[in-house]
Amino acid sequence: MPVEPPRTPWEFPDLADVPGGDDLVAVGADLEPGTLVAAYRHGLFPMPLSGHRAMAWWSPDPRGVLPLDGLRVTRSLRRSQRRYEVRVDTAFDDVVEACADPARDGGWISDEIRRAYARLHELGWAHSVETWDPATGTLVGGLYGVHVDGLFAGESMFHRAPDASKVALVALVEHLRSIGVVLLDVQWLTDHLTSLGAVEIPRVDYLARLRQALDTTTAPFA
Repeated sequence: MPVEPPRTPWEFPDLADVPGGDDLVAVGADLEPGTLVAAYRHGLFPMPLSGHRAMAWWSPDPRGVLPLDGLRVTRSLRRSQRRYEVRVDTAFDDVVEACADPARDGGWISDEIRRAYARLHELGWAHSVETWDPATGTLVGGLYGVHVDGLFAGESMFHRAPDASKVALVALVEHLRSIGVVLLDVQWLTDHLTSLGAVEIPRVDYLARLRQALDTTTAPFA
């Protein structure tokens, strides 16, 4: 079970008072474990704001979610599943490092973010799903995110081989179903996520689903 961190001294804005369509909600605070867990419970997540030293906190409107009963798995993706081995929480730091590769377009994961989520992982809140090539024993794809009650908040994913990140996402959805998670947050919608069944919902609907998720008891992630 995750270790509850010390309570954050920061207060986040009431999202009911944030104008619709404004994704950026606040700037400042810190990335201590208690702050991060409180942010996810509040409907927020951190992402650096270009050109600013202070951390930015986001609540997209609309919000991307992947319905756990709406995952699309094509025939070719099922074939790809047979090519790889999937593991959970065996290479968390390596997954975050791969997601943080500065050569990737739109890279945003700073060293500060990496250290913060490593601490969350040590406390049992942040997790990775990894895709491995069994022929070479190498990590070829994966994702990481945060599990809080009935919520899993996906943070980032990567691939070094065809369909490797998609295979990790399929495995994540199957795992979330098995432990009782009811809400998979993917932040912003992309073509990649849309092809797998992700949709956009208004912030107010996301917050309603989040309240239900936080009242849901699940089995441990790993």
